[in-house]
Amino acid sequence: MITFNYELDFSLQQEDQYEAWIESIIASEDFFVGEINYIFCTDEYLHEINVKYLDHDTLTDIISFDYTENQVVSGDIFISIERVKENATEFGVAFDMELLRVMAHGILHYCGYKDKGEEDEALMRKKEEEKMKMFHVEQ
Repeated sequence: MITFNYELDFSLQQEDQYEAWIESIIASEDFFVGEINYIFCTDEYLHEINVKYLDHDTLTDIISFDYTENQVVSGDIFISIERVKENATEFGVAFDMELLRVMAHGILHYCGYKDKGEEDEALMRKKEEEKMKMFHVEQ
């Protein structure tokens, strides 16, 4: 089951479309959907988690806690909407596209992809792009 939680004045439109997309990402990597929680929050909220649980005193766009076992993807994915907006501006992309990238990024980590080191990071970016293209919203 995939759930979306909001700790700020933001919400996804057409949650069912995002849920179907996330399920398709997981299936495309030969994994199965377990319990996945997306928590959309502020910089301050995510910074507190970063300090408390990871001992990192920095801002970040995403923190994920991975509970995946035996090909069943499960975890909590915290995303700072403020950071995603700022990154979208910095990279010159639409907010919606940057949000998709970050949402896919967390799932890809659960499927075993890393982003420490140039080779791993290049593969992660390639996979993010591939998964973003799988997203379709019916108008």
